[in-house]
Amino acid sequence: MSKTLALILAGGRGTRLDVLSAHRAKPSVPFAGKFRLIDFALSNCVNSNIYNIGVLTQYLPLSLNNHIGIGKPWDLDRKRGGVTILQPFRGKPGTTDWYEGTAHAIYKNRSFIRNQNPDEVVILSGDHVYAMDYGKMIEFHREKGADLTIAAQPVPYEDASRFGILDYNDEMEVTDFVEKPADPPSNLASMGIYVFDKDRLLEVLEKYCSEEDSDFGHHIIPPMIEENKVFLYEFDDYWKDVGTLEAYWQTNLDLAKPIPELNLYNEEWKLHTRSEEKPSVKLGENASASKSLISNGSIINGQVRNSVISPGVYIEEGAVVKNSIIFNDSIIRSNSVIDKCIIDKEVEVKANCKIGYGDDLTPNKDKPDLLTNGLNVIAKRATIPEGTVIERNCRIFSYVNVEDFNGNNVSSGSTIVSEIGQKVADGDEDQVRELNV
Repeated sequence: MSKTLALILAGGRGTRLDVLSAHRAKPSVPFAGKFRLIDFALSNCVNSNIYNIGVLTQYLPLSLNNHIGIGKPWDLDRKRGGVTILQPFRGKPGTTDWYEGTAHAIYKNRSFIRNQNPDEVVILSGDHVYAMDYGKMIEFHREKGADLTIAAQPVPYEDASRFGILDYNDEMEVTDFVEKPADPPSNLASMGIYVFDKDRLLEVLEKYCSEEDSDFGHHIIPPMIEENKVFLYEFDDYWKDVGTLEAYWQTNLDLAKPIPELNLYNEEWKLHTRSEEKPSVKLGENASASKSLISNGSIINGQVRNSVISPGVYIEEGAVVKNSIIFNDSIIRSNSVIDKCIIDKEVEVKANCKIGYGDDLTPNKDKPDLLTNGLNVIAKRATIPEGTVIERNCRIFSYVNVEDFNGNNVSSGSTIVSEIGQKVADGDEDQVRELNV
């Protein structure tokens, strides 16, 4: 696919991941232990023999830029092609500095597309979980003589309002597209994967994009259906949009099943990443682990069940971690019990804590649409005091410490905030840079 350019949209904040994306862009959120969400799009590209890639960043790009670097883990450190980070920039007077929508982000990089001069441009989301050979979709696009080809697959009806919904005829030509409808006419959802003829893409960007706000679903695809050849490519394999905390948590834990739907161990379709140089996992004399993913550098002296453990995690003797995701370099002290939690990087849970306790499923008072199923989320570098009991559907902000707790019991639906964590959650990028996170 030497004449194909891939552009990965990786600038989204991912507000429905709440405190997990307060410090980082959504595509940079850790996943499946040692990986990050963007690894799927990057690995799919190189496994599909696409080695000319632009990554469009915007929101808190530091961790994402550090992760990608010059692209060596994906064999993208090349003199010709390779990976290019495309950040927002100031253009002509009167134009916005920022990317204002998916199509506007591509519009702002028209000169990059022209300079690369591909036959096709593949546009991808940087935060979906799947293994896909883009080459097959590109061949389908060419066979149909399409101006635009949209990958799609059915989703549960209850989730359909979060996606662009398609209709098509017997020739696989798209006849209708509705972006995130309140009452979806079907459950056939766009995967946010597009193959454009390069010349047609540049033409429609010039024709339909504005500086205010331009999205593919609202401003590009509907008129193209009327005026151009737009086809559906139905993808019938594993694909997940981990856009909510519950979806993110469940998709991670699904990978710990004995035979998961997505095979991370496929040598013919490797998932590449920038791996940390850490020693092997060590299990102590009284340790046990079952139905779990445990990453390099972890030391397990307690019990781990149905969980995902990232690199460098330390679990002391007597501690129990179950149904949970623990990010890099966090510490779970002795005799603490963690149940149905997502714990971000460099968190310390002191001894004798119970996090995820009881059966009270009162929704989170500040985010009732995000936390309703008993899941707790603890943000980066928080410290949970010894003996603390945290019930269900709780949010613990970054840098929370002993003085931020009012007693040892945190009731279901509560939020614990630190001054620094609130600044970060409010989007204070100066605070984020000062903390080097």
